[in-house]
Amino acid sequence: MKTNNRFGQVLKEQRQAHGLTQRDLAARIGVKASHVAYLETGQRKPSLALVGRIADTLRLDKQRLFILAHPEARAMMPAARPARVKTPKEAWRALLSDRALLQRYQVTKRELQALKQLSMLGYAMTPREFLAIVTLIRRDPDEE
Repeated sequence: MKTNNRFGQVLKEQRQAHGLTQRDLAARIGVKASHVAYLETGQRKPSLALVGRIADTLRLDKQRLFILAHPEARAMMPAARPARVKTPKEAWRALLSDRALLQRYQVTKRELQALKQLSMLGYAMTPREFLAIVTLIRRDPDEE
């Protein structure tokens, strides 16, 4: 198991607490049992959609689970919430309505689809935070 694989530990503990085998959980979330094993051992990271299905199945907080799976995303989240917090729906609409911003950053339809999935996790974001995520999505994994 990779060091600091908190997501995998939580996944395994919660799966077992619900009395599920890896195969049972896999069937409920629509993946192969081997994929659940890879997630638990830290060999793979779940997609945003899969985080949502796991959270729903195991009755876990989607935002917390997302951060456990993708700790690098924590840096994009504000330390404190602004005075007027937008709902995820409002933040998403603000991003979509700012055509100049989308054009300046050349956000593709595929990237917008990924961001839409992220917005459904229930975390109120700003258009700026969505753009930070686009930057992470575009980052070449060979740079590290």
